[in-house]
Amino acid sequence: MGNPAPSSTWHSALPDPAAYPAGDHNEDPVAQRVWNAALGQLQVRVTRSNYDTWLKETVGLRMEDNRFVVGARNEFVKEWLTSRMRSLVSQAISNVIGRPMEVVFEIVPSNGASPDNGGLPLAAAANPAQAVISSPASRPRLNPRYTFDNFITGDSNRLAAAAAASAAQDPGKEYNPLFIYGSSGLGKTHLLHAVCQAAGLDGRFAYVTSEQFTNEFVTAIAQSRADEFRRRYRSLQLLLVDDIQFLAGKERTQEEFFYTFNALHDNGCQVVVTSDRPPATIAGLESRLSSRFQWGLIADIQPPDTEMRLAILRSKALQQQVALPPDVAQFLADRARDNIRELEGSLNRVVAYARLVNSPISVDVARRALAALTSAPAPSLDPQAILGAAARYFSLSPQTLAGKSRARPIAEARHVAMYLLREDARLALKQVGLLLGHRDHSTIIHGVQKIQRALASDPRLARQLNEIRSLARR
Repeated sequence: MGNPAPSSTWHSALPDPAAYPAGDHNEDPVAQRVWNAALGQLQVRVTRSNYDTWLKETVGLRMEDNRFVVGARNEFVKEWLTSRMRSLVSQAISNVIGRPMEVVFEIVPSNGASPDNGGLPLAAAANPAQAVISSPASRPRLNPRYTFDNFITGDSNRLAAAAAASAAQDPGKEYNPLFIYGSSGLGKTHLLHAVCQAAGLDGRFAYVTSEQFTNEFVTAIAQSRADEFRRRYRSLQLLLVDDIQFLAGKERTQEEFFYTFNALHDNGCQVVVTSDRPPATIAGLESRLSSRFQWGLIADIQPPDTEMRLAILRSKALQQQVALPPDVAQFLADRARDNIRELEGSLNRVVAYARLVNSPISVDVARRALAALTSAPAPSLDPQAILGAAARYFSLSPQTLAGKSRARPIAEARHVAMYLLREDARLALKQVGLLLGHRDHSTIIHGVQKIQRALASDPRLARQLNEIRSLARR
C-alpha cells in the first residue's frame, strides 16, 4: 500500500528551492524535485516535531549513480540524520526514483547562517516571537493517576519503586543518579511522574523525554539562546529524563547533557533517568555518560509474574468500580504476560464491551471483546523446533546459537532466533533468555527490536524468517 498524500497544511513546510540559489551549493534542480517528493512521503511517516527539527530545512543537492546527496544546515543535523534517519530517507528516495538509492548527507548552511552558531539560521534569533524555547514548566501536566499509591509493587519492580520513593522523599541524597531500565509498558514513566508529584518542589523540576531535551537544545542553538537553556536546566532541584537511550549517537546533545548532569550532581540535584536497557549496553552512548549513570543505583523492572498481573487487574477493576470474576482476571493475565500497558488496555476493552452489550463480565464476553479488535493469532510454533530450524538454516549447532560467541554471523542468527521465539512461539522475555544461554531480558529486547527495524527495509530478511518458519513446522 502506498503512502497517503501529504496534508495541504504541510505542503507549505516543504523547502522552497528558491531559498537556495542555483550555483551556491551545486544543487541539481532535478535532485531538488526528487527530494521534495521524498519529503512528501517522510512528512507522514515521522512526527511533526521531528520533521520541523531535522528535515524541514534540508535540500536535495545531486544524484551520483546510486547515491543521492542531501544538504543539511549544520553538523549537528547531519549527524542526527545519518544516525537516526538514513534508512527511512533512503527508502523514501528509492520509492520516488524507482530503484535502490543510498543517501549521504552534506553540510549546506542556509542563507543568513552564521559560523558562530554552527551554521544555524539566525532568523529565529532575530525575531524571537517566531519560535520560543519551551520551559520545563510549560510542558504537559503530569498524569494525576501516576502516583506511588497507584503503583502495584511486586518482586519484579520492588527495588525500582523503593528507590524512586526515596529519591522523591530526599532528592539528591541516597540514590543519585537513579537509573531505571526495563522494556516498554512496565511502569517506568509511571514512576517518573510519581517522583515529580511526591517531591513537591514547586516547579523547580523538569520531566522530559530525551527527544524533548534534544529538540529544546537544537532550538536554543538556533535562537542563540544556549546560555538561557543551560541556566534553566542547571538551576533545577530534580531532573527526570525518559528514554535516555535515544541520546545514543547524538554527540552534541550527549555533550550538553554530560555537562548539565555534572552541574546538577555537583549542586545536589536529584537526577532520575529511564531506559529500555542498562547504560553499559546502550550502543552509541559515550562511555563518560555511561559511567556517570553507574555512580548511583541501577534498578531494573522485569515483566510481572502471574500474581502481580492479577493484583494489577484487581486494582484497576476496583478503580473502575467493576466486578471482575477470578476466571476473567486469569484469562486476561494469561494473555498479556510482558506488558502492563497491554494488560490494562485489555481490561478496559472488556469493561467497555460488557457495558455496550449490557452483559455481566465473563470469560466468553472477554474473549469476544478482544476478538472483535484483533484477528485470531496463528498457532504458535514449538520453541525447540524454532531453535533447531534456525540452527539448520544458518548452519550452526543449537549449542553455538545459545553460546557466548559474539561473531557477527552467529550474533545475527541469534537475533533471528530471539525474534521468532518471541513472535512465533510467544515466549516471555525471560523464557527466551533461558533458551539462549541465560541471557537477560534487555539483551532479548535489543535483539528483537533489531530484527523489527531491519524488517522495515530488508525484504530478504522477511523471506529468511518465512523459510525458518517452514523448517520449524516440518
